Amino acid sequence: MSAADFDFEHGRWRVRHRRLRTRLQGADDWQAFDGTAEVRPILAGAGNVEDNWIDFPGQPYRAIALRSFDPGTGLWAIWWLDGRAPHALGVPVVGRFVDGVGTFDAADTHDGRPVTLRFTWVTGEGAGPQWSQALSPDGGVTWETNWIMDFTRI
Repeated sequence: MSAADFDFEHGRWRVRHRRLRTRLQGADDWQAFDGTAEVRPILAGAGNVEDNWIDFPGQPYRAIALRSFDPGTGLWAIWWLDGRAPHALGVPVVGRFVDGVGTFDAADTHDGRPVTLRFTWVTGEGAGPQWSQALSPDGGVTWETNWIMDFTRI
């Protein structure tokens, strides 16, 4: 774990999104669409910003992921800012990489209910990197993955 953990993502990407339309109800109603992302370092390499174009059907939008590394704890924090709600910075997910897999968690809410939010990054040796988001309504006993992004370098 280091400030270089996200260096694999620097550059320009085509992104294939798969999103579960209905969350935490046992649904299997996946929706697929495309997008792009461009990632660059900030904070002298101790962070980065991922600028996304998300071609969401009927409502395309821009969003950013803002990441920073704390060398004292070895932890990363990731915030999400969605252009559809430009003053609502998401709760930070916090975590680290172990053996090429990054796991980042936060306490959050979904439809007014408390949940644990998890971002997972797989750095993608051979294939491109993959990000996924999951929710747990029971403190991490069970998880439902509801968004997957597959990255292909441009």
